[in-house]
Amino acid sequence: MAEQSSVADEVAQKLSLSSDPAPAPVPAEKPAIIGPMPAPSKTADEMYEELKSTPFFMTEISEDNDAVAALQALAYEGTPLENATDFKTQGNDCFRAKRWKDAKEFYAKGIEVLALEERKRNNGETTKDPDTGVPDEPHVIADQRAMLESLYANRAACNLELRNFRACWTDCTGALRLNPRNVKCWYRSAKALLAVDRLDDAADAAARGLAVDPANAALQSTQAAVVARRAAIAEKERREQERRDTQTRRRELVRTALAARGIRTRVTEKPPPMEGAAVRLLPDEDDPTSSLVFPTLLLYPTDYESDFIKEWSELDALDAHLGYIFPLPWDKDGNYTLANVECYMETTTGGLMKVGKKLSLLRILSDGKTEVVDQVVKIFVVPKNKAEAWVKEYKEAKAKEAGKQ
Repeated sequence: MAEQSSVADEVAQKLSLSSDPAPAPVPAEKPAIIGPMPAPSKTADEMYEELKSTPFFMTEISEDNDAVAALQALAYEGTPLENATDFKTQGNDCFRAKRWKDAKEFYAKGIEVLALEERKRNNGETTKDPDTGVPDEPHVIADQRAMLESLYANRAACNLELRNFRACWTDCTGALRLNPRNVKCWYRSAKALLAVDRLDDAADAAARGLAVDPANAALQSTQAAVVARRAAIAEKERREQERRDTQTRRRELVRTALAARGIRTRVTEKPPPMEGAAVRLLPDEDDPTSSLVFPTLLLYPTDYESDFIKEWSELDALDAHLGYIFPLPWDKDGNYTLANVECYMETTTGGLMKVGKKLSLLRILSDGKTEVVDQVVKIFVVPKNKAEAWVKEYKEAKAKEAGKQ
């Protein structure tokens, strides 16, 4: 028996479990004035509810609170084993009906009754029949422990169905402390631990169960599921690492391509969300001989409008894109035509430079006067009849901004 206890204790330590798992808190009700003892005609549940309403009853019940457990025992007629058996029977009825929560509560009541008896014995007390006062015989104690083990195991099954995984393996540990050869609890522990990816613990639980019953099909299946999950996680991590490596390599290729072309770039403290748009090489991002493409923002500052082009090739001239963008749907006066607009870009010094509509983007960006900020090329498009006034307004705004700094 010492060897069995050491095995269960080792498992409990690995899972960081307490000796006595605590059930869910029982909501407090408004205290009432203490009245007379309940009449014998009241049911156990009615007596229990009345006890809960008294001022001296704690608002949160724990299985290891002997004083509270003793009060609860007053509500039940019969021996602890008889009461626990009744609760188990009711719990089993609910379990068969798939009423997991109700079943769990009945099993919990049975655990409360028998866990108190077990703690008394662990503290050196002699447990007795509540009616006769006769000390419990060894076979009665053995039956109580077997019933407590069964209640823990059944509540663990409820918690597994309810996906209360930690509560499941906690209850399994309660049962395994009483009987380390409980194969069902090794299985349920392994399933619960597998569900939260505690794979080492799940594998250990499955292995310990198989040590008891090597031919157990459920444990063999769970052990195989742990192996499969390990492989799936490893494959996911491999793919993720491969993706990161690919991104790093492609960023380096783009950086090298930009430097080779003399294109200046800058990143601000708060770059805008790009939604997947970025400077990249196309058609093959892994081929350094591919062409650079740039996310490009066309701004119409005099009309407070804009267009975004996700991929503007370095080989494309401005008129190649303006040609299909014009006419603009909101340009009711027809101010925006290829012949009737001027294009500008900001310089690295904060000024403006006029750019030819027939120049390729590469020619414009590689002259060293402008830069790509946050991976976006910005081009101002202004009607010719408004260009002079807009340029003046832009410079005045920049000068005012510089003065504030």
